[in-house]
Amino acid sequence: MSENCIFCKIANGVIPSKKIYEDEDVIAFNDINPSARIHFLIVPKIHIESLAHCETQHQTLVGKMLLLAPKLAKEQGLAGFKTLINTGVDGGQEVFHIHIHVLGGGNLPKT
Repeated sequence: MSENCIFCKIANGVIPSKKIYEDEDVIAFNDINPSARIHFLIVPKIHIESLAHCETQHQTLVGKMLLLAPKLAKEQGLAGFKTLINTGVDGGQEVFHIHIHVLGGGNLPKT
């Protein structure tokens, strides 16, 4: 856990969240500033700064996160959805702990 990381604090229960899923490796919760009707984040419990910091030993964890996205999207009532991983300041990353945004429910920005 990184002491100053908000996602580490959420994963460890120090900061409350509107959790929709949790297991030993990841937590998923609703975004506090949603960009779509449904907008949640999938966050690993271990601190990895960004996708650019992932290494071979993170392959299973990142794969698990990606495979969890459609399962949780379906549980949230989404037939279609968008996933997004911002990486680095120039990539729009604001919290420097890797996370996947899952957005759906209409009015999604085109990319």
